[in-house]
Amino acid sequence: MRNPLSKTIQTIQPSGIRKFFDIVSEMDDAISLGVGEPDFDTPWHIRDEGIHSLEMGRTFYTSNAGLKELKYEITLFLKRRYGLEYDPNKEIYVTVGGSEAIDDAMRAMLDPGDEVLIPQPSYVSYLPCAVLANGTPVIIELKAENEFRLTAEQLEAAITPNTKLLVLPFPNNPTGAVMEREDLEAIAEVIIRHDIFVLSDEIYSELTYTKNSHVSIASLPGMKERTIVINGFSKSHAMTGWRLGYACGPAEVIAQMLKIHQFAIMCAPTTSQYAAVEAMKNGDADVVAMREEYNGRRRYLLHRFKEMGLECFEPFGAFYMFPCIKEFGMTSDEFVTALLKKEKVAVVPGTAFGDCGEGFIRISYAYSLENLKTALDRIETFINDLREKK
Repeated sequence: MRNPLSKTIQTIQPSGIRKFFDIVSEMDDAISLGVGEPDFDTPWHIRDEGIHSLEMGRTFYTSNAGLKELKYEITLFLKRRYGLEYDPNKEIYVTVGGSEAIDDAMRAMLDPGDEVLIPQPSYVSYLPCAVLANGTPVIIELKAENEFRLTAEQLEAAITPNTKLLVLPFPNNPTGAVMEREDLEAIAEVIIRHDIFVLSDEIYSELTYTKNSHVSIASLPGMKERTIVINGFSKSHAMTGWRLGYACGPAEVIAQMLKIHQFAIMCAPTTSQYAAVEAMKNGDADVVAMREEYNGRRRYLLHRFKEMGLECFEPFGAFYMFPCIKEFGMTSDEFVTALLKKEKVAVVPGTAFGDCGEGFIRISYAYSLENLKTALDRIETFINDLREKK
């Protein structure tokens, strides 16, 4: 019998995140700090709008690009929060989560041989989506000494005549790193000079804890026309299961992304879109409240890491910590496996986000403070035992 599988898909490895949680689900008294999902319920007024849409029988397809009212509300949100202005009829469409938008953008923009610059550690989908779109991934290794930010020097060194697209994954999963305006201005100059394009994944934009709010690279001079901005509702509004995101960018690129969406998806879930209209109209206070709670947990983890002598730079975005475990002489995979076995705490090895994540682990603080305290106590016991054995 002939092999039914494509050669390309067989080269792609499964996500390195999930295997530990399959184990955790079968362990009594285990605590997981691994899933990147808000522990808050979707705010009630948003859920209520979704329920109301069902009660009103709004179970039909929407247009491929999404509800006109939702696209309009998204443009208002982007303008008031980030100073971005888009035509809701030509420069924006609604997707099944931000992940679909990443896939659509790569398939719409890449030809065989086009190079995609992917800073790592970063979200697991960028590299396989580039491969599936016939692009050539080129990894830029982000450095702890630079607080895992992308520098203009690193970008310049990675560009070749075949470079087409830069993935800009900030605020970053797994490190929590952010790019300030001056960081973005420095790389924007390089991007414009080399005439490349940007896929800016800003799904964590509302979870930024710096004095200055998130800055989108698309808001800088000369960048809007060469940037696809991806965002959504999963992280900011605790709507992961609603599966809703959106993409904004130049009309000619959005038109081709929408074509892929049209044939592969048809439209995003109708109920979710009606709920998202409410989120855009009246959800700003919800976002602020959740962000403040996350920030309190962030500060608590930093305090505990300092007390236990675990090296970790201070992240100012998303809801992740990326502490260094190199002192223990174990690989990231060995460390997380032993931690799970001995103390029943699940975290994610840094290598799940690229080879350069070796020597680090990702800890999510999208969990209750009570669970975080218990888990950190167990982690402290674990690393103290390791130090005594050295």
